[in-house]
Amino acid sequence: MAIQSRATVEDVARLAGVSAKTVSRVFAQRELVAAETVERVLAAAKRLRFRPNTLARGLRRGGGTNVVGFIMGELSNPFYYKVASGIEKELAAHGYSLVVATTDDTAEGEERVADTLLAQRIGALLLIPVGDDQSYLEGERQLGTPVITIDRPARNLAADAVVLDNRSIVREATSRLLARGHTRIAYACNPASVYTQDERLGGYREAMHAAGIANTEPWEVRRDDLDLPAAELIHELMARREPPTAIIAGNNRMTVGVLRALAGTARADRTALVGFDDFDTADVLGVTVISYQPEELGRRAAQLALARMADPGGFIRQETLPTWIVERGSGERPPADLETA
Repeated sequence: MAIQSRATVEDVARLAGVSAKTVSRVFAQRELVAAETVERVLAAAKRLRFRPNTLARGLRRGGGTNVVGFIMGELSNPFYYKVASGIEKELAAHGYSLVVATTDDTAEGEERVADTLLAQRIGALLLIPVGDDQSYLEGERQLGTPVITIDRPARNLAADAVVLDNRSIVREATSRLLARGHTRIAYACNPASVYTQDERLGGYREAMHAAGIANTEPWEVRRDDLDLPAAELIHELMARREPPTAIIAGNNRMTVGVLRALAGTARADRTALVGFDDFDTADVLGVTVISYQPEELGRRAAQLALARMADPGGFIRQETLPTWIVERGSGERPPADLETA
């Protein structure tokens, strides 16, 4: 099959009866062109299946394009694509497009895909940091590319960020369990060495210490191995001579691991559970969760990026979005004697 050549600006100009400069202006600064002319040019472009090269146009101006990059973890986690949805909707309302790249939740993947996106001269870079050091982006930031981090602040990089209220909400969740009589309260997370888990674990410890439980280490189940099934960690935890009567799961993956580990056992309905992150079917399963709006995380990050592209100056900003507890039953269970379960 013969491949047709793509239509050029000159082809559209001839069909529309205008100059090539006018066609370029229609796609770059439409508000400066008469409405009738815009309509004629767009009709010609549609007939010829013409698509403007936004990347080339941005490079000719010496700046970035109207494309924004977003680096996230792995596609199977609903948190990531909900954040991406919030970003895309906000950017689209302002004439920007979004391109998404994934890191598989590895530091190596983060830096690799960042280099790939930045080579395209994107207008801004949004990312959920995985690595311990984002200083590799400092040079690009100094060249004018806005860098916005989501869910976790950048490390060794001055960058705007949108994060959640992690610490105080886990402190509140732990305090509620303590108020119901629980003392053997476990905190489980994987991965562990990320900002969000540092904050959540900090809130858990603060509440436990305030209740006179100074040594929480035996109740902290932390791993940095995403290949390890979350349910295995919980099986180990519940196999102890004195298992916990309550568990706080540090993310949605761990919450599901708890449910799987306890399914079909006497402990399933006797162990209190509070999970961080809401998820589909959590309401049906009666799982108490710490909730928030991931789409709003994305929307706010996109707004910061748009503001930085319009005005690169100003102080670095960090916005903290609210979180709240949704009581559905699992987190409201009183402690039970599980030793003979």
